[in-house]
Amino acid sequence: QVQLVESGGGLVQPGGSLRLSCAASGIIFIVYGMGWYRQAPGKQRELVAAITGGGITNYADSVKGRFTISRDNAKNTVYLQMNSLKPEDTAVYYCNADLRSSSRLNVWGQGIQVTVSS
Repeated sequence: QVQLVESGGGLVQPGGSLRLSCAASGIIFIVYGMGWYRQAPGKQRELVAAITGGGITNYADSVKGRFTISRDNAKNTVYLQMNSLKPEDTAVYYCNADLRSSSRLNVWGQGIQVTVSS
C-alpha cells in the first residue's frame, strides 16, 4: 500500500516561515505529480502548489512569490517552503500524490494544521 506522511506544520506569527514535508512510501513505479492542498473551515479545498514528475510547478495566485514547492524524486518526497506567512494562510494542509503502483492511484495525506496568528 502507498501512504503519505506529512510533517512540519504548526503555529507561526505573520511574516514567519514553515516548511512542510510529505514522503510517499510503498511500491511506486511512476509519480505523475505531487502537490499541496489546503482547506479552511467552511471553505472548499484548494490547490496551493503542485509539481510534476518532470519538475514543472504550478502555484495558486495567492501564494506566488511566497511559497516554493520542491521534490526529491529518489525519496518520493515533496516539500513546501512557506515564507511571509499571512493569517489567510491558516488552514489544514493536505499532501496529494498522483502515482502508479500496481495501478493508478490518487493518494491523500491525513492533513496537518498550519496556523498563522499573532
